[in-house]
Amino acid sequence: MGENTNKTAKTPGTLLAALPLIFMVVTLVLGLANGIDIKILILLCAIVTTIYTICLGHTWAEIEQEFTTKLAKAFPAIMILLVVGLMIGAWIVSGTIPYLVYIGLKIISPKYMILTSFLVTVILSVSTGTSWGAAGTVGAALMGVAAGMNAPLPAVAGAIVAGAYFGDKLSPLSDSTNMAALASDTKLYDHIGHMFYTTLPGFAVCVVVYLIAGFSSSGAASVDQIDEVLVVLGQLFNFSMPMGLVLLVPPIIVIAGSLLKKPTIPVMMLSSTVAIIIALVCNGFSFADCSTAMLTGFKLEMLTNMGIDVTALPATVANLLQRGGMSSMMNTVLMAFCGYAFISALTVSGALNVLISKVMKHLHTTGQLIAATTILGVVVITVVGEATVTFLMIGGMFKDEYIKRGLETKNLSRTLEDSVTVIDPLVPWTMAGIYMASTLGVPTLSYLPWACLCYTGVIFAIIWGFTGFGIAKIKKGGHQYDDYVRLTGKTELPE
Repeated sequence: MGENTNKTAKTPGTLLAALPLIFMVVTLVLGLANGIDIKILILLCAIVTTIYTICLGHTWAEIEQEFTTKLAKAFPAIMILLVVGLMIGAWIVSGTIPYLVYIGLKIISPKYMILTSFLVTVILSVSTGTSWGAAGTVGAALMGVAAGMNAPLPAVAGAIVAGAYFGDKLSPLSDSTNMAALASDTKLYDHIGHMFYTTLPGFAVCVVVYLIAGFSSSGAASVDQIDEVLVVLGQLFNFSMPMGLVLLVPPIIVIAGSLLKKPTIPVMMLSSTVAIIIALVCNGFSFADCSTAMLTGFKLEMLTNMGIDVTALPATVANLLQRGGMSSMMNTVLMAFCGYAFISALTVSGALNVLISKVMKHLHTTGQLIAATTILGVVVITVVGEATVTFLMIGGMFKDEYIKRGLETKNLSRTLEDSVTVIDPLVPWTMAGIYMASTLGVPTLSYLPWACLCYTGVIFAIIWGFTGFGIAKIKKGGHQYDDYVRLTGKTELPE
């Protein structure tokens, strides 16, 4: 967080410091209720907060400098977002993502409908990095199968939502995963690795709950809808061996790069390059088609050159394939720009320092700090209903405080995911809650008890905070030690 270096500027009192945040909440609630694009609303908040900051005696040059500094730090993460969009398009045109979906659908067991719905959606969401895509494609098909076998629909829907958001938390392809890392100034793979502490226990809870529930709700109805998707994908792409193994090479490159801690962008670009070679050599797509897939996403029209009637494709397959491309990430990138404009003006005003100092007086332990971050995340996503704004606001408020206490910022990024990303689909009036309820045909409050992964993160985050388990501390010589020294003026780390 930026320090106030303008000696002539006024420091706002507590109530005055809270005004920009109050204005933001009111603006977002009223604006979203009237269908106004959230980026416009955040820009309005940024403009009002800029005027507010200048009225306190600060200059536009200070705000501009803070904005530039924040964007400079965020630029690598923004580049990753764009490369992720490019890679998704490349993986689809190569057949990699369709093959991963194919594998997932193959393991469905009608006897354990709830558990297999969770596991299949986990595979798809991790592979594609999209909770909405996983729920809207395989999730919709699974709900049809569940209805046919008289399985409990709220339980199946909850399992699908839980599986979809497992990947939304852990996949390097997920925009929310990238944004949580960006908002807290954390390296992407450090963030992903740290989330295993809270996500894997949640995964285990889900498996046990869905396995027990499956004993009393199994059926043996037809799986025609799933079979249809399998047949169509098999017709569009070559999944026979050894081609199936070839299609796994792009994700293996990303996994290997992550394990070896290689730079993210070069690894993703290498994976995308291999995927494009597969698309050109093995699938018969032209370089123009591959270029389009990487830029604006895969289009069904690309299949017409292969003699396929795209109008006859099932909607689930069409929704699965028509995505990806760098342009698909531009909405998230623009949201980051608008969010940083607001946070920069708010930081320069000194309002954040005033509010945080009031809050931190009552937070004496790591457990209290993480509990406060968690509770604030749940409250803000429930009120504001937009994850990116919540990430940027809470990340901006708490990042420096974590460092001052000798805690690596990946603790913050993990807590943001546990309290924001997975809570989003449990709120009936957020876009995620509305989308999941309409896509799966089950009211949000009905599937909520069964979406175990979406609230176990909150529970484990708070428990680990107070016990100290899985809490990463800054070490001398570590990549955040210099930040600790800069913010505290101390060279010795806290015990």
